[in-house]
Amino acid sequence: MSNATLPPGYSAANARRHVPAWVLSLAGVAVLLVVWQILGSTVFEKGRAVPTPTAVVRQVFKDGWHFYGPNIGATLSEAFKGWLWGNALAIAIAMLVLLGQAFERPVLQLGVASYCLPPLAIGPILVLAFKGDTPKVILAAMAVFFTTLIGMLIGLRSSDPTSLDLVRAYGGGARKQLTKVRLRASLPSLFAALRIAAPAAVLGAIIGEYLGGDRGLGVAMINSEQALEVARTWGIALTATALAGAGYGVTALVGRWLTPWAPKPR
Repeated sequence: MSNATLPPGYSAANARRHVPAWVLSLAGVAVLLVVWQILGSTVFEKGRAVPTPTAVVRQVFKDGWHFYGPNIGATLSEAFKGWLWGNALAIAIAMLVLLGQAFERPVLQLGVASYCLPPLAIGPILVLAFKGDTPKVILAAMAVFFTTLIGMLIGLRSSDPTSLDLVRAYGGGARKQLTKVRLRASLPSLFAALRIAAPAAVLGAIIGEYLGGDRGLGVAMINSEQALEVARTWGIALTATALAGAGYGVTALVGRWLTPWAPKPR
């Protein structure tokens, strides 16, 4: 559409701004699938390392829910438990740091250490020390702890100084400031961190499954790789990606619902 056909004062840039975001997202996905289909059926056809999207979809429907259901359920359970425990611990420690400044340096050092520990290095130790799904839950919790800790601390310290002074003027101390002002002010920053934590928890759980287990998307992916089931491996990888994206989306929706006053991310 040329600028001559647009209403007066309405440019092509304005027209692009009024296109819904989901339309642009769907268009991008469609282009990606078309390019993938073409490359899979031409450039990568002989190597068979990159199947076409149609081959992956056929394999997913062939495997069915009886294959994906238990594996998704196991990974989702581990990721959710790790997400819950890791975030709860990070939020509690952030509030403790705010009330007692002496704890800040050792707590942040602990958070950095947990973030820098390679999961593949600490995973075997956790497998030896704990039983069942506990190592996977711990790895998922470690994957989210530092991000949520920093997000919560930034949010708690972004409170309006005038509101804090008002609470102080009425005789409220640090605890009253925390419950009356800081917690509400921290929600936008907290949910920004929780959005990142959701996919990280899924990744931590899958890495834990790589180190041992009898079910889960990580276990299923290892088995399909060993059996040279390329299309199934891609299907499992895309399923894990969709699961992580769903966690991100659900957290974003909850955050938008609980913090309608916060500026929306672009």
